[in-house]
Amino acid sequence: MPNTAGSLALKNSFPLQDSYLVKKLRDAGAVIIGKTNLSEWANFRGQKSTSGWSGLGGLTKNPYILNRNTCGSSAGSGVAISSNLGIIAIGTETNGSIVCPSSFNGIVGLKPTVGLISRQGIIPISSSQDTPGPMARTVKDIAISLGTMVGEDEHDKKTIGNTPFLHKDYTRFLTLTGLKGKRLGYVKGITKGANKKVDDLFLQTLKILEAQGAIIVEIEKDWISPEISKSSFELMVSEFKDDLNDYLKSLGKNAVIKNIDELIAFNKKNKEELQYFGQEYLEISAKSNGKKDKDYKKAVTIAQKGSQQGIDSTIKKYNLDAIIAPTTAEAWKTDLKNGDNYENFYSSSSAAAIAGYPSITLPMGYINNLPIGISFFAGKWEEGKLINMAYTFEQNNPQRKVPQFLKE
Repeated sequence: MPNTAGSLALKNSFPLQDSYLVKKLRDAGAVIIGKTNLSEWANFRGQKSTSGWSGLGGLTKNPYILNRNTCGSSAGSGVAISSNLGIIAIGTETNGSIVCPSSFNGIVGLKPTVGLISRQGIIPISSSQDTPGPMARTVKDIAISLGTMVGEDEHDKKTIGNTPFLHKDYTRFLTLTGLKGKRLGYVKGITKGANKKVDDLFLQTLKILEAQGAIIVEIEKDWISPEISKSSFELMVSEFKDDLNDYLKSLGKNAVIKNIDELIAFNKKNKEELQYFGQEYLEISAKSNGKKDKDYKKAVTIAQKGSQQGIDSTIKKYNLDAIIAPTTAEAWKTDLKNGDNYENFYSSSSAAAIAGYPSITLPMGYINNLPIGISFFAGKWEEGKLINMAYTFEQNNPQRKVPQFLKE
């Protein structure tokens, strides 16, 4: 099948072989029934983009209320699973692209530690932050699928040496005592006043977690500073250029697009591509010096080390097993003209995403018939612990509702 990033430029772009991840899934017996739509170029093409829209695939709609957004970039993966069209989907995340569409569409999503699953064959944004991960209706399905995907791949250096930290069978963590005695840290007023309804739902959920044996610990404010966020964007700009060019080069001499400059030129000639928003991020990346930029290494250090140290030091200071937060606020109304509406919005994805650490989201309730997720995140390679806690929460507090495709 073509690998397109949702772009008309790659409509007929076929990889030369299956990705490492797809091969692992096939070898495990998975039946791959199709590809899903996404936010074009994983929402890293231009400003004022609309999540869930691509020039090639059109608009993906939220199955709970059709005029609401799906989030992204793994929009189609979230909607397909929520709509019962499959058992497992694969999403990819740089920052929020698994956990946000999972939250918006009322399913479970796992963003693994960067390096647990190979990225070979995946159209990239950032070699520092990119990772694929499973999206499913239940934590059990996440655990079953995850064990088939992990492994060392010589074509992705981030995976080299991961064997001591992975499990071939994550179903061993599916016990009903995963929250007993676990210390879970949260930031009071986590949404910073942006969304009182989400705060109220989350505070109610804390009581449910306590009833399941968890010890709830109030921690200090979020450590993702403006400097860390700025550096994360800078490293993505630099890595996108080099990593995308490397991917396009891997397609061989017959590749329909051979580099980022050809992609930009294609988009300029196609009104369908730029009918709703531009390609500012592509252009900024193209003009950069890539990973040779004089500030690139500094940006990587500030972003990754800062976020890793924030998580590690917080867990150590409060003797925590995990940190918890609402995953997102409820889905906004889709607006192709003005793009995504982040007013009164909240997302907790950045800490784990920038650090390259694992996080899992699953439904904790609903606001105005729209699902809201709760996220658990912890230190490097701790997917098993997160699955254990999420499974206990899910089994004692099942929240999934089958979407009804409502018109608001």
